[in-house]
Amino acid sequence: MKTLVSPSLLSANFIDLKSEIEMINRSEADWLHMDVMDGVFVPNISFGFPVIAAVGKYCTKPLDVHLMIVQPEKYIRQVAQTGAMMMNVHYEACTHLHRTIQEIHATGMKAGVTLNPSTPVSMLEDIIADVDMVLLMSVNPGFGGQKFIENTIKKVVRLKELIKRSGSHALIEVDGGVQAETAPRLVKAGVDVLVSGSFIFKSTDPLSTISIMKNLPR
Repeated sequence: MKTLVSPSLLSANFIDLKSEIEMINRSEADWLHMDVMDGVFVPNISFGFPVIAAVGKYCTKPLDVHLMIVQPEKYIRQVAQTGAMMMNVHYEACTHLHRTIQEIHATGMKAGVTLNPSTPVSMLEDIIADVDMVLLMSVNPGFGGQKFIENTIKKVVRLKELIKRSGSHALIEVDGGVQAETAPRLVKAGVDVLVSGSFIFKSTDPLSTISIMKNLPR
C-alpha cells in the first residue's frame, strides 16, 4: 500500500481557501486533515463546524477531522453531519474512550484515537482492536511549525508491534514536523498516513510535494 497523505488545512491560506481546496482536489492527496482546537485542551483556537461543513461541500477528498478539544463525545453527531470520513479524538480528553469509539462508529464514521507526545502507546492495549486509526502527535498539539520530536520514530515502531500483536487493522498516522527529512524515516518505520501542513501549503509546488510524499519507498 502506498503512503496516504492528509494535508493539514490549518496551514492553508484562509483568504483564498477556495483555491487551496481546488489544489487539494487536483492533487494526489488522499484525505484533508482538519484540526479543531478549543483553546482549552490546547492553547489555541482554530475553526469549527461551519468551516468543516463548507469545506466538505467543495472538497472531493474525505475529511480527516482531528478534535483537539475537551469532551469531544458531545460533538459526534455534529462532526458526522459535516460529512466527515474520520473522527479522531484524544485519548487524554476521553474519560470513556470505548463508548466514544462505539458512538463514532454508530454514525458511520471511522474512529481514530490520538496520543500526545508524552502518552505511551501501551495505553491503547485494550482499545486498539476497536479503532480504525491511531494518530501520534510528533509535536505538542496546538500550533503549527514546531520541531519534530525524535522519539516519535521509536513510538511508531512500538505501535506497529502492538497492532500486529493484537490483530488490529488500525492505520498509523503522524502529525507534526512532517517534512522532507522526517517523512521518509516515518514511512520506513511503518507510518501509513502522513499529515503535513506548512511543508505542503507553503511549498513552491504543493502538487509535486504531495506526490513525492505519496510515493516514498516503504
